[in-house]
Amino acid sequence: MHKTASEEVITSLHDLSATDLIAGYKAKQFSPSEVLEDVLSHVALWEPHIKALYAFDPDGARKLAKASTDRWQHGEASGCLDGVPVTIKDNVATRGVPVPLGAASVRQVPAAVDAPPAARLREAGAIIFSKTTMPDYGMLSSGLSSFHPLTRNPWDLSKNPGGSSAGAGAAAAAGYGPLHLGTDIGGSVRLPACWCGLVALKPSLGRVPIDPPYVGRVAGPMTRTVDDAALMMAVLSKPDRRDGMSLPPSDIHWKTLEKSPRKLRLGLMLDLGVGQTLERPVREVTVKAAKAFESAGAVVTEVDGILSREMLDGLDDFWRARMWEELVRLTPEERGKTLPYVHQWAEKGAKLSGVDVIRGFNATMAIRAAAAKLFNDLDYVISPVSPVVKFGAELASPINDPDKPFEHIAYTVPWNMAENPALSINGGYDEAGFPIGVQIIGRRFDDHGVLALAKAFEGLRGAQRPWPSPPER
Repeated sequence: MHKTASEEVITSLHDLSATDLIAGYKAKQFSPSEVLEDVLSHVALWEPHIKALYAFDPDGARKLAKASTDRWQHGEASGCLDGVPVTIKDNVATRGVPVPLGAASVRQVPAAVDAPPAARLREAGAIIFSKTTMPDYGMLSSGLSSFHPLTRNPWDLSKNPGGSSAGAGAAAAAGYGPLHLGTDIGGSVRLPACWCGLVALKPSLGRVPIDPPYVGRVAGPMTRTVDDAALMMAVLSKPDRRDGMSLPPSDIHWKTLEKSPRKLRLGLMLDLGVGQTLERPVREVTVKAAKAFESAGAVVTEVDGILSREMLDGLDDFWRARMWEELVRLTPEERGKTLPYVHQWAEKGAKLSGVDVIRGFNATMAIRAAAAKLFNDLDYVISPVSPVVKFGAELASPINDPDKPFEHIAYTVPWNMAENPALSINGGYDEAGFPIGVQIIGRRFDDHGVLALAKAFEGLRGAQRPWPSPPER
C-alpha cells in the first residue's frame, strides 16, 4: 500500500495510475518488480471470476520487470512507460503469440512480429504481461466468444463487460494494472469503457498506426484516468510505415491537457431516431454532464443525430458481406466452429447483391458528410455511449438478435465511419451503482482537444465510487 503522487490516500500498487507508477519509480518508492507482483496477486483473485486474459505470461513478465527494476535503480529508464504493466487485446499481434481473433474457427499461428501498437508499447518499456479476450472476429459488443471463456463484468458478474475489447474492459475495471490496449471499429473500446466505468479514446483514423488497417478500424487506450489515456497516446501515435492510412507524425503535447469549457460550443445529442430507445438513467447522466459543462461556461445546444435507418442498415449489409467473405475462405469444419450468432448474422451477407453491398458501404460517405456538416457549428458533441445501462453476461448483444445487430451502436459507429475522435468517460451510475459512460466527440484530428475536454470533465463530474473488489472465495 502506497500514497499516490497526486493525493493523500493509501492505494494498492495495482490501483495506481501509470503516471503515479512512473513518479514512484523515479522516487524509488517501489520497483517495477514489486508492482508486477502486486498486479499478479490481484489477477489471481479476480481472474477465476471474470476470465479477462488470454496468453497470460507471468514468468515472462517477471523477467521484464526485473530488467526494468535494474534500469530504474541505475537511472536508465528505457522509455516513458518503463516498468508499467500493460495488457493488449487478442487481435493486436504480439510476436510469438497466436492471434485467434476470439474465434475457434481461426488457425493458431504464432505472430512473427509485433503489430505497430504493441511495438510502440514495448519500445517504451511497458511490461506486456498478457493479452485480453474478445468475441469472434471482434463483431460483437460482448464478452461472448467461441474461443475464449465467457468474460464477465467486475461491477456485476451477472452482466456483460461489453466488447469487442471485452477482456481489456474487464481487466481495467478489476485493477489489472493501469494501461490496456483495445481496438474499435464501431464502438469496441468505448462500449466496454461505458459499461466498465473507464476512459477510452477512439482516435481519429490513422492517429495510431495499426496493422492490418481497415475502414474505421483504430487502436486506442483503455484506462481509469484521462492522464493515463494521454500517456498511452504519446506512445501509440508514433509513426509506423506498415499502416498506409496513418497520419503524418505530429508534435502534439499529449500530456498537457488544459482546456476550459468556457465559450465552447457543445452539441447535446440525445434522441437519434434510430437504434435502441435511450434508457432513462443514461439520459439523466448525459444531461447532467452537459449541464456541468454549461455551468463551466460552455454553450450547450441540443442537436439531432446524424444517423438514419438507411445508413445503419447499410452498414449492417456491408459488414455482413465482409464477414461472410472471411468465413467462406474456411473449410466447412472450420466455419462450423464460429459462434452461432456471428455465423447466422454473416450468412445473410451471401444473399446480398453487389449493388446492396456498395449501397451499404456508401453509408460511410453519407455519415462522413453529415458529421462534417454537424461540426461546422460545433466544437464538440456530448452524447450517450450506449442507449442501455447493462445487459446479461451470456448475451451476444443487448437485444441478442442477429437480425438486429447494430441497434445498440447507433451512438458510437458514426464516428468510426466519419473518422472523428470520440471518447467514453464515466459520467455516473444507476441506482444499483453500475457505471454509465458519456461520450465526447470532436472534429477530425482533434484527439488532443477531446482528451483535454475529458480531463476538464473529470474535475466537474464529482466523486467516483470505489472500483469493484474481488468476490470473497
